[in-house]
Amino acid sequence: MLLLLLAVIGAVLAGAAPASAHAALTGSDPQQGAVVSQAPTQVSLTFSEKVAMSDGSVRVLDPKGKRVDTGKATDLGGTTYGVKLHSGLPDGTFTVTYQVVSADSHPVSGAFTFSVGAPSQTSVALSDPAVGGGVVGALYGVGRYVSYAGFILLVGGAAFVLACWQRGAGVRPVQRLVVSGWLALTGATLALLLLRGSYVGSGKVGDIFDLTLLGQVLQTKSGAALVSRLLLLAAGALFIAVLFGAYARRDEADVTDASGKDDGSDKGGVDVDAEKAEKRDLTFGLAIGGAVVAAGLAASWAMAEHASTGIQAGLAMPVDVLHLLAVAVWLGGLSTLLVALFRAPAETQIDAVAVRRFSRLAFGSVTVLAATGIYQSWRQVGSWSALTGTWYGQLLLIKIGLVAVLVGIAWISRRWTAQLSEAPQTKAMATAGATARATAGAKDLAELRTKQPTKVPAKSRASSSEGSDSTDSDSRDANSGGSNSGNSRRAVQLARQQAAVATARQKRLRDADPARAGLRRSVLAEAGVAVVLLAVTTVLTSTEPGRTEEAAQQATSSSSQRSGPLSLKLPFDTGGQDGKGTAEVTLDPARVGGNEMHVFVERPNGKAFDVPEVKVAFTLAAKKIGPLPVTPDRIATGHWSAIGVQIPMAGDWEIAVTVRTSDIDQTTVTKNAKIG
Repeated sequence: MLLLLLAVIGAVLAGAAPASAHAALTGSDPQQGAVVSQAPTQVSLTFSEKVAMSDGSVRVLDPKGKRVDTGKATDLGGTTYGVKLHSGLPDGTFTVTYQVVSADSHPVSGAFTFSVGAPSQTSVALSDPAVGGGVVGALYGVGRYVSYAGFILLVGGAAFVLACWQRGAGVRPVQRLVVSGWLALTGATLALLLLRGSYVGSGKVGDIFDLTLLGQVLQTKSGAALVSRLLLLAAGALFIAVLFGAYARRDEADVTDASGKDDGSDKGGVDVDAEKAEKRDLTFGLAIGGAVVAAGLAASWAMAEHASTGIQAGLAMPVDVLHLLAVAVWLGGLSTLLVALFRAPAETQIDAVAVRRFSRLAFGSVTVLAATGIYQSWRQVGSWSALTGTWYGQLLLIKIGLVAVLVGIAWISRRWTAQLSEAPQTKAMATAGATARATAGAKDLAELRTKQPTKVPAKSRASSSEGSDSTDSDSRDANSGGSNSGNSRRAVQLARQQAAVATARQKRLRDADPARAGLRRSVLAEAGVAVVLLAVTTVLTSTEPGRTEEAAQQATSSSSQRSGPLSLKLPFDTGGQDGKGTAEVTLDPARVGGNEMHVFVERPNGKAFDVPEVKVAFTLAAKKIGPLPVTPDRIATGHWSAIGVQIPMAGDWEIAVTVRTSDIDQTTVTKNAKIG
């Protein structure tokens, strides 16, 4: 129950590493949709985090589609970048396109427009480049999924063997699982290294094997991380060789000694103690070496992706490493337990002690996941509105639900574990061993029958009780040479049938313990949910986090409000008799520079309200500008207007409207709006 409680409280567990922190365009100069009186000398773009740029990353196109930038992007400080423009630009609408790589290794692209003098027709089509999408993007996503899965199987399987079930080092299915994890991670890393150049660039399949792009990738942070991962995997191969080689043989020797078989040698006293000490040293060395390799592999993600950017990067990277390791130990150990329960031979079935050890290890892993997940979610989401109002937040909630289901099933598995008993398992192993020996004897007998001579010896025939039987036997023996091949086939079929019967008997013996059978079913269900959970986590790696998405939405909202006339309705009540009404302020085109303002004052019933005076003031508190007073002229009953209202700077302006309904009754109402 505590395990389930931790998972629910750790809602941010869905901020599981790796979760991406894509850069988003949060501002520009000129701003999106802005109309400026004079052509700017440069265009600057501000992102939510650092980005990598190259020549041509930012392009500015005139109304005819001709480039008017110098092509060299410069870092203007912080997260702002600029590109110089040629002089003598004509009036009209210009298009800015950008294609950059965020600090978390993900490609970011987009486009916007601004106008000089007045908007005009443009021949440039606003379409996002193919960067990060298409076939190459899909292959890159698959590579990421396979690499995470390989890391989990490699690290979690090895940790399960060393910490919970050392006899598992000699079990073939477990060996194949861990080696498969190493192969998957190595192959996926090589594929990502080749795909990287095309993924962040043209998106063309033909560029995958471009050595020039590969050389450029190797000079980036992401390329260095992938190469470091390959080097660590080489060390991981050595670790696997020792674990499933010398260590497995030593464990098998210990099992043979523990069986009580006397080989006539004296291994008591100091020699036995020395062997035990040597095994402890080997176990300790493998644990330390494996932990270093596993932490290094996890760091290859943490130092190249989202944890290395944003707020508190120095703390986020080690937290990310811990999070990845906890995921691997939990889910990888779960996969190994599943293989041990379903695929391990009957004579090497996993014992209850090992299962209980993993239960404690999984509990510790979930605790670490909850603690690190809370911190990760705070960094990536940032607000409750982002948790429910962004795609990243919604995926986060889906993952929370999956984690809760997974831990609930794990609690059921924990109950089955508590009911496991050693006696039925020992009996089953002994019976299974006898069955295996009987099967082997049957196979040997079948082989001997296929190799019998064509004639039965005379001495055997003489021992027959009836002469007629002996005569018939002689006749059958004389003709047996022609039917040798038929006997051989029948013997092989007999051996195959006996082996199938023995396998079925072993399965019945494994299922004899209800607790063990129940444990297998619950662990299988856990593994199924874990596969879906890993898929959702992989989707999160390519989804813009809630914190960044909200910032981008605010920037887009500001741009959309600036793209047309602004209209605000402000209810008022001066407190006197007949003092209630509504003031509607319109500002056209609601951009930096001159604007036309109209104020319509209406009674609660919607009719025009003839008030003595209306005043308007604009204040930009963020820049300490204002209040800028505007006194509109009365045009008609309830209609006031002002031409040439100057807005000096874009921003979130406070618009204050003062309405006087009598000589002594007046009030001021305010409302904020994006202008510029």
